[in-house]
Amino acid sequence: MDLRYTLMHHDVEVAELTFDEAYHNISKIDSVMNYEHLPLGTVQKGIVNKVDLNDWLIGRSIPASRDGLNDALEKLNIRSVKELLFRSYGLSLSDHYWIKPFGADLTWQDVNFFDNDFSEDIGNVLFGEDAHAEFSFNSPDNTSDGWLRKRWKIADGKRVLIKGGSGKQQEPFNEVIASKIFSLLDIPHVDYTVIWQNDRPYSVCEDFVNNSTELIPAYRLTLSQKKSNSDSYYQHFLKCCNNIHIDAVPFLDRLLTVDYIIANEDRHFNNFGLIRNPKTLDYIDFAPVYDSGTSLSYDKDILSYDYKSKPFNKNPQEQLKLVSSFDWLDTSKLRGISDFIKETLYPAVYYNIMTADRPSKIASFVERRIEYVDSLSHTRNRQQEQPLRNDLIEQQKQCGGYTPPVTPVKQEQSAPEQTQTAVPLPKKSQEKGGRHI
Repeated sequence: MDLRYTLMHHDVEVAELTFDEAYHNISKIDSVMNYEHLPLGTVQKGIVNKVDLNDWLIGRSIPASRDGLNDALEKLNIRSVKELLFRSYGLSLSDHYWIKPFGADLTWQDVNFFDNDFSEDIGNVLFGEDAHAEFSFNSPDNTSDGWLRKRWKIADGKRVLIKGGSGKQQEPFNEVIASKIFSLLDIPHVDYTVIWQNDRPYSVCEDFVNNSTELIPAYRLTLSQKKSNSDSYYQHFLKCCNNIHIDAVPFLDRLLTVDYIIANEDRHFNNFGLIRNPKTLDYIDFAPVYDSGTSLSYDKDILSYDYKSKPFNKNPQEQLKLVSSFDWLDTSKLRGISDFIKETLYPAVYYNIMTADRPSKIASFVERRIEYVDSLSHTRNRQQEQPLRNDLIEQQKQCGGYTPPVTPVKQEQSAPEQTQTAVPLPKKSQEKGGRHI
């Protein structure tokens, strides 16, 4: 038996779709009512591509690599993650797309999770709990991406994402450290804290989009126009951004610099993006930086300088060369970051998930990378300034004489007082967890 749904974007009817009941794949695109509101990358030469639209829909599902997913599906008696997606209209807390049963009298205001409460049942099962008799599938956890265990909750009226770590459990702490560095360098970012549940650390952050905005991952934007064989992925992304009147260079300069400092291994094209108005389709700006946890040798016993970077070049040094200017960078703002790193990581030592010497080693690792970037920035600036200085000398000589200009001494500024609090030490007790949301 086939299933008929209307693909919606906020309250805009986008397309009528038929799905096969067995696998929940799109078997037919019955009609398209609004081409402009179709997901980016699903239209080729004015025609909606069914394969691409199916890929987009699968991308909204929980990935098969998610920690604990198979056990969760078994508890729920669900055959596939796509079936799970259909139980909550395909709604997400990242964008305004959803699927409405054909002919149903439903509006965005009736169903969206930005304004309406949702069940925590799916999140509980994904975190290892059992399903109960009055189980509800009405949850944004049906569409959460990524391989790490995660869930959405409502805390004090705010939508917050709780995310765990992998084997060494270092990722939640890395999020806090990265957000501190972004903050000190005045780079828009998502703030993270760490909570403890059942003696395991989890990062917590607020949703950065709402009922008026949505996230468009960079990957989707790269599909908005065909890549030329002569263009690098960096050049192609700049062109895609220029096409929507967004200057990507300042953002990428900052992102790639900090990713180098923290040795980020997973800044793929779905781990950064842009904010869009879902009604007008106007792009507002880049999204605040998020998802920086897979960094600082998070899964290695020994801190490694030999890692592969993303998204533009696998070699970290080569990717750093894409930074066009370091004029914005003031590394003096990062004084004291070593102490912050050690304080942040101390609870991991306290709970025996990190060796006692690792926080100091990570702090030294970050300091060395800051020193390298600082040295590179000064070298780059001198190289850029020298041709201008030579031109000035030549002009003055032609005017009848040359007097070397006096370079004023730059007064060193003291580092600003750091106000962000490091991760508090949880109390060991018989209770399940430390802090709770």
